[in-house]
Amino acid sequence: MFASVPASQRNQIVQAALNGGVNWFDTAELYGWGRSERGLAEALTQAGKTNAEVRIATKWNPMLRTARPITRTIRTRQTNLEGYTIDLYQIHAPVSFATRRSEMNAMADLVDSGQIGAIGVSNFNARQMRRAHEILHSRGMRLAANQVRYNLADRRIESNGILDTAKELGITIIAYSPLFMGLLSGKFHSDPQSFDRLPIIRRRMLHRRFGQSGELVNALEQIARAHGTTAAQVALNWLINAHGDTVVAIPGASTVSQAKENAEAMRFTLTDQEAVQIDALSREIV
Repeated sequence: MFASVPASQRNQIVQAALNGGVNWFDTAELYGWGRSERGLAEALTQAGKTNAEVRIATKWNPMLRTARPITRTIRTRQTNLEGYTIDLYQIHAPVSFATRRSEMNAMADLVDSGQIGAIGVSNFNARQMRRAHEILHSRGMRLAANQVRYNLADRRIESNGILDTAKELGITIIAYSPLFMGLLSGKFHSDPQSFDRLPIIRRRMLHRRFGQSGELVNALEQIARAHGTTAAQVALNWLINAHGDTVVAIPGASTVSQAKENAEAMRFTLTDQEAVQIDALSREIV
């Protein structure tokens, strides 16, 4: 998110991602109230990247707002991004004071005026996705994406209608927290004391799945050794390939090494047996 990362480190992280072939970056108004957007633009400029070479997604903060600020605040998003095009603009959550129609119409107006490329949402359930899609369809447009939590330790979108609706309507699922806050990297299982040192809110979020995911993490590490890679890369590789083109992932990075590791997650192919094993062990986590 870059809002709290020092500029020199942020620039190195973005450069490492670019070097690894990454050209799509996700940010949001809410991340540092614009600092993340400005930091991303600065890092891309520092790397010498032109607008045509990258794709930018950002999000409008809907909390305690009507739909009117969607069109009023787009100038701020553009200023923060310093000329880089907003290729995907997303409603950050279904929590505004606005009706779904007014939100989607405001977003559609931005597409019509050429100020954004496509429309997305975040944290929308299946019914909300479908409604947003219907409204945009009436304007001759489509809902491009829904950004939701999805990973091997949290597969709820497979059973609550979100993934099925996305496949039916051709909506891309953008999986955030694809490593479940580091749980699937194996770092907490190899050093349980590091889990105990986590902030209490994060520890509570991870606690149940930490206890259930040991066998899965062992399998990820075993498969990683066979491919000369890491457990985190295996988890990302499975997630991105499990549903064809429907799911993409946005792993975060707070260090250069993490950015490099994320970028290399697609440079190997899991065997059918490995994919089936990961799937089966993951389904035991509830």
